[in-house]
Amino acid sequence: MIHIDPAVRPETAALRLSERDNIAIARAALPEGQEVELDGQHLRTRQAIAAGHKLAIRPIAAGEAVLRYGQPIGRARRAIAPGEHVHSHNLEFAELQVNAGLADARLTGVGASRPAQATFDGYARDDGRVGTRNYVAVAAASNCAAHVVQMLEEEFRGLALPEGVDGVVAFPHGEGCGHSEGPDTAQLRRTLSGVINHPNVGAALLIGLGCEVNQIDAYFPPGTRRTDHVVGMTVQESGGTRASVQEGVKHVHQLLERAAAEKRSRQSAAHIVLGLNCGGSDSFSGVSANPALGICSDLLVEQGGTAVLAETTEIVGAEHLLLLRAQSPQVAEQLRGVVNRYKDYLRQFGASFDDNPSPGNKAGGITTILEKSLGAVAKGGSSPLVDVVDYAAPVRAHGFVFMNTPGYDPVSLTGLAAGGVNVIAFTTGRGSGIGFPTIPVLKIASNSRVFQSMRDNIDVNAGKVIDGESTLEEMGREIFEAMLETASGRHTASERLGHREFVPWRIGPVL
Repeated sequence: MIHIDPAVRPETAALRLSERDNIAIARAALPEGQEVELDGQHLRTRQAIAAGHKLAIRPIAAGEAVLRYGQPIGRARRAIAPGEHVHSHNLEFAELQVNAGLADARLTGVGASRPAQATFDGYARDDGRVGTRNYVAVAAASNCAAHVVQMLEEEFRGLALPEGVDGVVAFPHGEGCGHSEGPDTAQLRRTLSGVINHPNVGAALLIGLGCEVNQIDAYFPPGTRRTDHVVGMTVQESGGTRASVQEGVKHVHQLLERAAAEKRSRQSAAHIVLGLNCGGSDSFSGVSANPALGICSDLLVEQGGTAVLAETTEIVGAEHLLLLRAQSPQVAEQLRGVVNRYKDYLRQFGASFDDNPSPGNKAGGITTILEKSLGAVAKGGSSPLVDVVDYAAPVRAHGFVFMNTPGYDPVSLTGLAAGGVNVIAFTTGRGSGIGFPTIPVLKIASNSRVFQSMRDNIDVNAGKVIDGESTLEEMGREIFEAMLETASGRHTASERLGHREFVPWRIGPVL
């Protein structure tokens, strides 16, 4: 049953996001017969329409493109009358010709004025990067060592740690053996290397079983299992599980001393590398949280910082908007290559990009991957696209960057983390509790309902934009300030709750 908001008025009942659109978005749950007024046009809903769902605002012929953000999100399965609910029953996914020159300003951070020089308190590392946290990481080289690293973390849970050390955290996972020596193993090594050599990690211990495909010797100079801040060991050489934990405890105590020597100092916001991700999206995500985060992204880039958009599956249908912003033909070609390779990857399994909108996405008003992608790319603001990197590859450019990751949230966040992002901003419309072991994940709600219902999980309420209490630019600045405070050490909701999802991307065969 749809809950009806008694405060709904015709002039505030729905949102039209572009003058080119032939649909509007219900701002709140609308009953059948609700009068809707848009730009002097009056119509009535023909069915009850849930908040965030679409209604036709003019006749749409069968086969005609349905437009949102001024861009096609699919074709009408049949003729649709004004006031009708538009969703999966009458709208279908289709590969459509898009108008690359008609990016709507609502999708970008256009208009955000340059802020004064921003700073945060971070950990300056020897390689020039800056951490926002200072952890000792205990990582498994393979699934065979996963239990040992979890036991090691437990040894230090609840103990008083040196001042300035955020914790001892484990990185267990299910990979590292049964791989072929090739791209899959190389990607896992790139991922784990990015995690243990991360600016948010003051020191790390890497543990293998000893006979797995992913040998720990690959992470160290020849003939040694030690760098200035990473130590390696194996369970087989240490004498089994209990003996490995005992040896690991000794190593961790030494690593804690090293990490404790690091202190926070005032740093330019140019050292922030912000990961951009969304999960549990709804129709409002592309109207409030994502474009507001896009404004924050633009503000960070103007400071000399870096914003990294991920989730290849959620730019398809909107990649033309990113191609327009590529700073060179080479960068544009890199992005096309990523999308085309992902299409080939999906074909191996008989999958389609339109399999991506989840049941929760659809319940929240998103019908096709085109619609989801058009809202998702808004997180990247309007800055030039300066680089495209592969999954878990180091992010070295300053500015707006795209990373090739799946849309699956824990795998995407793992890739961003391994690439070096030191803060993650995560938008959600249905709700999410996801976090990461060593990186603060700032959660941003697209609507006030989910902000209130999952208050323990969410940090910022972009639903104020939908409620008319804030503009996009005001919300973008609020997210920017929250990002700076988070980078300086303020814990996010996911950190307070202990969310530590870490899932490397397995792409190859199991042997």
